[in-house]
Amino acid sequence: MRQVTRDELALDPLWVARRLLGCELRSNSPEGEVGVRLVEVEAYRGLDDPASHCYRGRTERNAVMFGPAGHLYVYFVYGMHFCINVVCLTDGVPGAVLLRAGEITAGHDLARSRRPAVRKESQIASGPARLAGVLGITREHNGIDLTDPASPIRLVNGSPVAEDDIRSGPRVGVAAAMDLPWRTWVDGSDAVSSYRRGARRRVQARA
Repeated sequence: MRQVTRDELALDPLWVARRLLGCELRSNSPEGEVGVRLVEVEAYRGLDDPASHCYRGRTERNAVMFGPAGHLYVYFVYGMHFCINVVCLTDGVPGAVLLRAGEITAGHDLARSRRPAVRKESQIASGPARLAGVLGITREHNGIDLTDPASPIRLVNGSPVAEDDIRSGPRVGVAAAMDLPWRTWVDGSDAVSSYRRGARRRVQARA
């Protein structure tokens, strides 16, 4: 399959979010390869999005989001889980798409071994933490270029999703700008995570 290019990601996160549905993220490690077809994502802008990590400006933690499009932004949340994002827009202008859920397309046994407590096969990569877990992605992968053919983690085109099969709604669990319909998913996929409305209190921003 053709690898997604940087130019295809150097656009507004709201557009890139829809573009990513149906694409595959493939992660290679010494244990083997796992592939996931993306079925749920969330768009985050930068300085104009109060739910974004970049809302208050550039820091050492969020620096990848200010870099060129096509890189992976990985962060640790709640002291337990990693979340993975695809950086969008252009160098110096922050924005990203949080990858929320996917369907396993390759490396099923390895994916299952990384999430043994999940009962339903369709739910192995449902939710940001599970998705990162089955792909074996941790903080050490922060900044990886997904558009580089030699990268251990690559973003490739998959089966296109018809516009009639795409749904949008509020983002999950954020405490700011919680009603913006910037979460996008493939209608009918069993891997799509459950919606949980955020509370109006001061919590950690997302991407």
